[in-house]
Amino acid sequence: MSLPAAPPPSSSASSPSVRVRVGVGAAVVLVVAALVASVLVTALTPVGATTVVPDARAAGSSSPSPAPPLPGAGPSSTASSSSLSEPVPPAAPALLVHVLGAVASPGVYELGAGSRVVDGVAAAGGFAPSADSASVNLARPLVDGEQLRVLAVGEAPAPPLPGTPAGASSGSAAPSGGASAPSLVNLNSATEIDLDTLPRIGPAMATRIVAYRDANGPFASIDDLLQIPGIGDKTLESLRPLLTL
Repeated sequence: MSLPAAPPPSSSASSPSVRVRVGVGAAVVLVVAALVASVLVTALTPVGATTVVPDARAAGSSSPSPAPPLPGAGPSSTASSSSLSEPVPPAAPALLVHVLGAVASPGVYELGAGSRVVDGVAAAGGFAPSADSASVNLARPLVDGEQLRVLAVGEAPAPPLPGTPAGASSGSAAPSGGASAPSLVNLNSATEIDLDTLPRIGPAMATRIVAYRDANGPFASIDDLLQIPGIGDKTLESLRPLLTL
């Protein structure tokens, strides 16, 4: 008795094994491809090369450090510029001036360089009520060690003291430039030119004085100048220390 033949395998029974074989092959191909890619990357990358990504915050906050000085280089530019700057000139020395006479506070005063008689009088508190302000040249420069005397009204100028430095003033007689005190003008022998050198006396007034003297004879007193038109008490007092008979 013969057995019936076995039916041929259906296509549905063989398909799972086929899918397994296909899946394993694809996985092998992917693994091999990954290995090849890894080998290529490793071979193409230089040994020791690294890629550094800079920090934007650090780059924005940091400042470039100064380059170190080269060997044998000279001093820095800052030191060079300071050494090349012009030197500061020394301060001018102060003046010591002895102010006395008809001033509010006679004494020795320290004044700045370039001071003038007006500065010395101001340092001494200004003129006293009895001062003859015309007896001093307020615009004259002072010198160190000078004795500045302001005459009172009607006071005759004193002779310069021994050892008085050149240019020093003792009353109104010392002009600027260091010349010695001029001699008094003799009212009875002075010419018009001599009289014209006096303060507040111009050529016209000098002519009047000489004409009065020629008409009335020698002056018996300096007060006789009040008889000449144009000469008042104030002018007379400014002239009195400079005149003699």
